[in-house]
Amino acid sequence: MSKVLKEYFKEVRSSDAYDYGGYGDIFDFVVDTSEQNSVDWVITNPPFRFAEEFVLRALRVARVGVAILARSVFLESVGRYNSIFESSPPTKFAQFSERVPMVRGRLDKKASTATGYAWLVWERATVGAPQLMWVPPCRKYLERPGDYTIPLNN
Repeated sequence: MSKVLKEYFKEVRSSDAYDYGGYGDIFDFVVDTSEQNSVDWVITNPPFRFAEEFVLRALRVARVGVAILARSVFLESVGRYNSIFESSPPTKFAQFSERVPMVRGRLDKKASTATGYAWLVWERATVGAPQLMWVPPCRKYLERPGDYTIPLNN
């Protein structure tokens, strides 16, 4: 993921709470002590059970915006509405039109899923009602031959 982002951003820092082999620093983002407004963007696929904490932390750390890849049902919670959406609704909600298969701790080109995913984006400079959009089918177009090989170095 960070190699693709490096094609668009001057600096990219990657991290995870677990060492999956060559994907960046290992630390717990939720308890990290990074200063408020210390990065431009936080772009993440947080563990679902900690996604609320990730969003709250990311909104404090990011100067420009936050983007999370989450299950679509992330929107369905009175608790999340009260803690996040009521005061800081996302500016964009981009629902994937095709399923996005994800398998914890490994890569699998043949994986499938019944779970729907979406990008939720918060842009500080944007005002107004959240924008609903769809991510058109793109997996075949965007996948690269090396996507399913684990890099030796970051």
